[in-house]
Amino acid sequence: MHEPIDAGRRRLVRLAALSAAAAPFANISLAASITFGPIKQINAGVLNVGYVEAGPGNGPVALLLHGWPYDIHSFAEVVPVLTAAGYRVIVPYLRGYGSTRFLAADTPRNGQQAALAVDTTALMDALKIDKAVIAGFDWGARTADIVAALWPTRCRALVSVSGYLIGSQELNRAPLPPKAELQWWYQYYFATERGEAGYAKYRREFARLIWELASPKWAFDDAIFERSASAFDNPDHVAVSIHNYRWRLGLAAGEAKYDAIEKQLAALPTIGVPAITLEGDANGAPHPEPAAYAKRFTGPYEHRNIGGGVGHNLPQEAPRAFAQAVIDAGKLV
Repeated sequence: MHEPIDAGRRRLVRLAALSAAAAPFANISLAASITFGPIKQINAGVLNVGYVEAGPGNGPVALLLHGWPYDIHSFAEVVPVLTAAGYRVIVPYLRGYGSTRFLAADTPRNGQQAALAVDTTALMDALKIDKAVIAGFDWGARTADIVAALWPTRCRALVSVSGYLIGSQELNRAPLPPKAELQWWYQYYFATERGEAGYAKYRREFARLIWELASPKWAFDDAIFERSASAFDNPDHVAVSIHNYRWRLGLAAGEAKYDAIEKQLAALPTIGVPAITLEGDANGAPHPEPAAYAKRFTGPYEHRNIGGGVGHNLPQEAPRAFAQAVIDAGKLV
């Protein structure tokens, strides 16, 4: 009669041992099979936004913003940690990704920084979210920085991978040392018609190359990549991506309705909301050094270096570290 109980105990011991053995690898993304969804849709500003929502409806909100060329699955393993901590989590596809679509055919497929920030506040309005912890990386980090800087009443706290990424066309006109310029090779490729045609034809191959260069120690597999790559099939993905990089170099105009916002951003406004910035120790993408932007954060602030071969896609490569930063930033209020 005692055998079933003893067997159960032995299974628990084996599970505990396996958990302990796995602990050193807690920052590694392994779960390509995680079910992430369902995808919801809502009209917000100029977009019909596709997004995932999880967690208690009355919990504090965490808004997670992905970058290029990634998608919402960068946060697939972050979300369960945050919902377990009581957060209502919103993860939207940016314009040009996944199921997000422009509502009007004649809306410019604009990728400038102000447009993505306005998209974010429009989504918060549509979902009746007054304030959120806003966290992101790459394009998503820049967008989160902008909301925190210009509309601090909407940002309870900020988590930004690679820190302060707000820029301007004027700043981007300044030449960099040759080695730094080399890292931006795709920016110059996209400045050409050949580059636009090449990205349209080889967008999966291009994205995979960026993943490999930006995260040289991340051993992602085909399943993990393909789970995100379908988001690049969005009909506006190429146009938005190309415009983003051409606008940065001053080779494409933005929309006049964003001029006032861009003027504010060109002054490099400080960020006064509670903030945690993160950097992986193996980030192969262009990024500033933490000391270069620390003074831009004037409120409660902390920087964390994440070790273990973590690259540019930090939320997916180190989900627990990213989720913990969101939780801790929310406590800095």
